[in-house]
Amino acid sequence: MLKNLSEILIYTDGACIGNPGRGGYGVVLLSGEHRKELFGGYSLTTNNRMEIIAAIRGLESLKKSSTVTLYSDSQYVVNAMKQGWAKKWERQNWMRNRSEFVKNPDLWQQMLELCGTHQVDFVWVKGHAGNKENERCDRLAVMAASGAQLEVDLGYLNAIGKI
Repeated sequence: MLKNLSEILIYTDGACIGNPGRGGYGVVLLSGEHRKELFGGYSLTTNNRMEIIAAIRGLESLKKSSTVTLYSDSQYVVNAMKQGWAKKWERQNWMRNRSEFVKNPDLWQQMLELCGTHQVDFVWVKGHAGNKENERCDRLAVMAASGAQLEVDLGYLNAIGKI
């Protein structure tokens, strides 16, 4: 399936119970015979933030520069990276246009930095359509959002003026 261990497959998903609400992310990393699962949850966040954080957590977990195929059921994440929206937003000081700020600039900045370290191909996969690894990520994300040990999403709280 993979040519060598520096080629990684990452599946990601985010979930929210309410939007905004309790959120979670799930990640499955595959490399040859190796498999790793990651998940975490936040007490108050948005679904889009969880989708982006899932991709960030997957990329952050890599110990060396790698060639990555990252699968997400979020068209927001895939299009922002594949079509260059995030790079354009960064060049425009996180403005979508003259009057509208980009949402989640803190996360897009992290994503761009990680993509500078790794060679990442973003691929959209239809959610809830039987893709085994995407389904697993969804279960991890929902489990994390439902958990008792939820982190605080400081980026979200800052964006809504709560800190």
